[in-house]
Amino acid sequence: MTFEEVLIQKPTERAQCAGTALEEVLVTAKDNDSLTVGVYECAKVMNLDPDSVSFCVLAMDEEFECDIALQIHFTLIQSFCFDNDISIVRVSDMQRLVEIVGDKAEQFEDAHCVLITNPADGSWEGPALEKLHLFCEESRHLNDWVPEISLPER
Repeated sequence: MTFEEVLIQKPTERAQCAGTALEEVLVTAKDNDSLTVGVYECAKVMNLDPDSVSFCVLAMDEEFECDIALQIHFTLIQSFCFDNDISIVRVSDMQRLVEIVGDKAEQFEDAHCVLITNPADGSWEGPALEKLHLFCEESRHLNDWVPEISLPER
C-alpha cells in the first residue's frame, strides 16, 4: 500500500486497517523473539541499542490516569522515539495487548510499553510493518504525533 492509497482511506478504515496490521506485526515479532515488554525493559533496550528498535506501542489503561511516574515514563519514551525516528502508537486496551504478546494473560504485569525490535538479518519485516509506518507518517502529517489504534477484538 502506497502513501497515496493510505491518504484516500477514510479515518475509520485507516484505523481498522492499522489495528489489524499491528496485531499481525505483534504476533510475528513474538514468534521471532523480537518483542520487549515492560517500561523498564524497553528503556534498557532503547538505551543500549536504539538502532534495533523498529516500532513502539504504548498501552494506556485506568492506571495511567492516576500514575504520574508512568506518565513521565511515557513522555520520555515518546521523546526518545521522536528523536530516533521510531514510529510510535497508543492502544487503549492493555488487556487485549497482553493477550497478543503474552502466552498467558497474567504473564505481564507491566505491558504499558512494547517494543518491536529488528532481528540482525531483518528477515521478518513485512507489509504489515510497512503499513504501520505509513499510518504513523500520515498521522504526523495530520499533527497526530502518537496516534491511537484499536486492536481487533477476538
